[in-house]
Amino acid sequence: MTYADRWLLPDGVEEILPAEAKPIEQLRRRLLDLYATWGYDLVIPPLLEYTDSLLIGLGRDVDLLTFKVTDQISGRTLGIRADITPQTARMDAHSFTRRGANRLCYAGHVVHARPKNPLATRTPIQAGVEFYGEASVSADIEVVSLLLESLQVAGLPQLHIDLGHVGIYRALAAHAGLSEHQEEVFFELLQRKAMTEIREWVAENIADSAMAQVFLDLPRLAGGREVLAEARERFASCPMEVLEAINQLDAVADTVTQRYPGAELYFDLGELRGYHYLTGLVFAAFAPGYGNPVASGGRYDHIGEVFGRSRPATGFAVDITALSKLGILATLPAGGIYAPEVNDPAQWQVIQKLRLQGERVICAAPGSNPEDLGCDRQLIPTEQGYEVAPLA
Repeated sequence: MTYADRWLLPDGVEEILPAEAKPIEQLRRRLLDLYATWGYDLVIPPLLEYTDSLLIGLGRDVDLLTFKVTDQISGRTLGIRADITPQTARMDAHSFTRRGANRLCYAGHVVHARPKNPLATRTPIQAGVEFYGEASVSADIEVVSLLLESLQVAGLPQLHIDLGHVGIYRALAAHAGLSEHQEEVFFELLQRKAMTEIREWVAENIADSAMAQVFLDLPRLAGGREVLAEARERFASCPMEVLEAINQLDAVADTVTQRYPGAELYFDLGELRGYHYLTGLVFAAFAPGYGNPVASGGRYDHIGEVFGRSRPATGFAVDITALSKLGILATLPAGGIYAPEVNDPAQWQVIQKLRLQGERVICAAPGSNPEDLGCDRQLIPTEQGYEVAPLA
């Protein structure tokens, strides 16, 4: 290793310097304060756990994202969390069981073994909420509303959310009698919106002409609210679960549009983000000029089963690091008070009083440049003691 190599960080791993760290921390605090006003209790899960509990029930996608190491004490495999959701599910199931609804929130780093996209960091900071114990659509409406509130707190100039429902594809696949392999192949084609390959696959795998048309329609059903009415017509002969999923999307849209009339809602019935563990409504928030979601979430009713306590659940996570890259995070002016260092107990008492009031006070050697220290005021001696004055 050369001298220069000692300063290098692994690909996709970054340090956060003061100019970016301060607005990130300010947003983290504002989000947690917001979640508290909605009744969500803060939890701080550990950074690593046994993979037996960290990965169970989440499918291979999260497994591939997770760093794995060997515990030198037990010899068992540990995982560094790539997603905080399963940790909160375990806590809800075993750490402090509550009857009825349980609202939890969190904020912290996750670590990805590989970046989710070429420009993504592998150590993003996330904040999010999880709502346990409520199966009705009212819980989905609450978390979508709270996500929109989170985006407003972050200062996004335009609120845009994509909504889908994985129950639609699950019900259609079951109704068509698809094998596990067929379901996975079509899932992959649907995510790419590969229409030519989709038509070929449907011709080879779906014998019933009406059902074949349904599978051809699915990737095309994307757009505004009118998509739901169109889907209700095209899927009229499909299982009741499909129509119930569309009704849930309609109910969410009704309330969210009323609460946030300026928000853009985009519906994609072929959107299967998190398909391997999400069970119902799925959603993602996007920001202008950023191609990947800045937040995502959905309903995941079955994760609690693997911890011995089946609980309906829904939630979301906001990528604070991604939001910081947009240049929209407002930074409160730093400022500060410059206090030339002198051996005077009276000055020290004044400095401590100012700090208790929330002021930033920097004690520095006489002759230091206050502006280099980010100070816009100074502490000067007077006949009455000390007072704060503008920089000369």
